[in-house]
This record gives sequence, structure tokens and C-alpha cells, in this order.
Amino acid sequence: MLGIENFTTFMATALFFIMTPGMDTFFVLNKSISYGRKSGIASAIGVNVGVLTHTFFSALGLTVIIAQSEIGFILVKYIGAIFIVYLGFIRLIDTKLQLANTQENDAAKTSKNDFWSGFLTNSLNPKVALFFLAFFPQFIKTSEIENPLPFVLLGLTYALIGVIWYVILTLFASRFSTSIKNNPKAGLWINRASGLIFILMGLQIAFG
Repeated sequence: MLGIENFTTFMATALFFIMTPGMDTFFVLNKSISYGRKSGIASAIGVNVGVLTHTFFSALGLTVIIAQSEIGFILVKYIGAIFIVYLGFIRLIDTKLQLANTQENDAAKTSKNDFWSGFLTNSLNPKVALFFLAFFPQFIKTSEIENPLPFVLLGLTYALIGVIWYVILTLFASRFSTSIKNNPKAGLWINRASGLIFILMGLQIAFG
């Protein structure tokens, strides 16, 4: 099918990888619990648009160039790590939560910011790009390995599965936002804990 083989196996394997807890999962859950459903969904979409960024880079061969260029890889790696540490620092010093009962304009602004945070968090992680570069070719016919179309189709499928899974997580996790709103101290501790975890994730990307 359009240069792709074992498509069903690809979908099952992709779902397994997506369901495995990682930085993207924690990012979406954190937004969902702290800020509510809209922020969680915006984050989920942002993360998976980031998936498409890596997909198109892989299809164009740019990921290969970055992987073979030590300077390019290190540059992207540290930019991503710094951004994630920055997000963690912001969470640590945040003393209030903008939960789901904010006014409509503020909620729209928050959701937009969450989308871009999710997008950049994923896009600036070169390890994700290298994962796709290693994973996708396993399901592409050898004769079509230089054709960008199979990469794009697999990337779109991966992103669609990711959106569905993270939206499901969001719908469950956002139920806790009301409890957090009624308990500001719990919200502050979530801010601090999530900020610390983001900082540790950024350091792991930088030095891992």
C-alpha cells in the first residue's frame, strides 16, 4: 500500500510506543490536570504537530543530515533541552493556576500557548527524530525507501493515533482540575513537582 508494508503491525506498535509513559504523556497530563480539558487537548495537538515536523524532516532527509552532523545534532539537542528546562523553571516559580474557569479570552490565549509549548517540546527533541528515522523504515518497502510519501503517511498515522490517545487521557485527567481549583495548595505542589520533572527531563536530554 503506497510503499508501506505490515501497516496493521505498524499501527499496533505505534500505539504501544505512544501509550508508554514518556515526556509527551507527562506534558499532556500536566496541562490537563492543572489547566483543564482545553489546555490538555491543545497540548496533545501541539505535541503531534511536532511529530509531523519530524516526519517531514525525515522524508526530506534532513534528519539524516542532522544525525551525521555532530555540531547540528548537539545544537538542536541543547536548544530543546534549554527550552524544556525553561518550561520547568516557569512552573517552579508559578504561584497561581489558571484553571478551566478562566474567562474565555484568557482560556483561548492559554490554549494557544499550550499548543506551541507542546509543539516546541516535541520538535526540539532530536532523539524523537532519530527514533522515527529508525522506526519508520521497518515498515517501508526497500524499493520505496527513498520515496518521501511512505514516511509522510506513516507520520500522519502516528500523529493521528497520538492525538486520539492523548485526548482520551485528557478527558480523564481533566476531571481532577476541579479538585485542584478547590485546593490551591495541591495545585502549587503540582506546579513545583511538574516543574522539577521538566527540568530533570531537560537535563536528561542534554546529558543522556
